[in-house]
Amino acid sequence: MIGLPLSKWKWKLAQALEWRWWQYYLSKRPKQVYLDNKRAYWRKMLEDAGVTPKNGDRLLDAGCGPAGLFILPLPGNMDALDPLLENYKKNLTHFTPEDYPRVRFLAQPLESFNAQEVYHKVFCFNAINHVKDLETSVKRLADALQTHGTMLVSVDVHKYQWLKKMFQYLPGDVLHPHQYDSADYHSFFARQGLILLRSKVLKQGLIFDYYLMVFEKRGNEKT
Repeated sequence: MIGLPLSKWKWKLAQALEWRWWQYYLSKRPKQVYLDNKRAYWRKMLEDAGVTPKNGDRLLDAGCGPAGLFILPLPGNMDALDPLLENYKKNLTHFTPEDYPRVRFLAQPLESFNAQEVYHKVFCFNAINHVKDLETSVKRLADALQTHGTMLVSVDVHKYQWLKKMFQYLPGDVLHPHQYDSADYHSFFARQGLILLRSKVLKQGLIFDYYLMVFEKRGNEKT
């Protein structure tokens, strides 16, 4: 499975709508209530994955959004990556980088991310189907992970082949420019030396299932 090329207009539309969605969604949610709920959500996500960060771990929250895993007081050193971080900082009261002094924020797209050191654990929650270049982004994630490190990925996956094909060529889900099923995503990550350890459906839907995958990196460690 090779990722389908993404047109320039489709990517720009997805980014614009993503930003507007966050503005609308958070405008109706008090900051503290929202963050408390998100912290509970992330704790449950780690529990479902069977993954517990440890002291000394280097952690990457890729595609973190304004309230990603970085809002948890986890042990280890956290980097949080997202191309819209400056927009979040300027326009969303829910995101205040100064609230997280132990987190290093990196305002850049995943496609251009070149990790200066490898991470023990990489997290990419509800983000991989938002990127511009899927193949390059998966490779960047794999390159950032140390050998025998753990990667957690969550994503909406198609349940039906005929709908997947329809959504790939028609704008049925403009917020998510990449439309694939679980087997497709397994293939994308397997080609980068990532072995699927376990997976779980976190939420079932009519068209998509929200899917959690836990990978381990095999192969030569980056130096």
